[in-house]
Amino acid sequence: MAAMRLAITTDHNGVELKSRLSEWLGARGHQVDDRAAHVGHELVDYPPLCEDVCRQVLDGRADYAIVIGGGGSGETIACNKLPGIRAVLCHSVWGAEIGRGNNDGNVLVVGAKVVEPELAEQIVDAWLTTPFKGEPHATRLAMIAALERGESLL
Repeated sequence: MAAMRLAITTDHNGVELKSRLSEWLGARGHQVDDRAAHVGHELVDYPPLCEDVCRQVLDGRADYAIVIGGGGSGETIACNKLPGIRAVLCHSVWGAEIGRGNNDGNVLVVGAKVVEPELAEQIVDAWLTTPFKGEPHATRLAMIAALERGESLL
């Protein structure tokens, strides 16, 4: 796998998992931009953190982003509010493969309270190595982009 530029963030729920994944990814040659190095165990709101890493992807400063939350649902919602972001919440390797292969996800969200660290590594690996399959999924992604622009599909 070619080295990638990855932006990573977490709220207070995923500090340890973020650190572990950052080291794990760095050891595999990826450039990891820890956008939440300042986050400790004190309560922190995740929407600004999500916006930050998503803008890294949208502006081309990162190839992909990884967001770690408690369960990950809120983070996924926040990320997907930015047009052009396709954040996928993955709690399994299969979900990661579908999230990249079918949905061309550009942001991976993992729940630190749901996924054990070893599984998180497997999820990240599957997500980074699974290629987008193209059609018919590209047509569906174009429809999603139309919805983001406020167009009706009906």
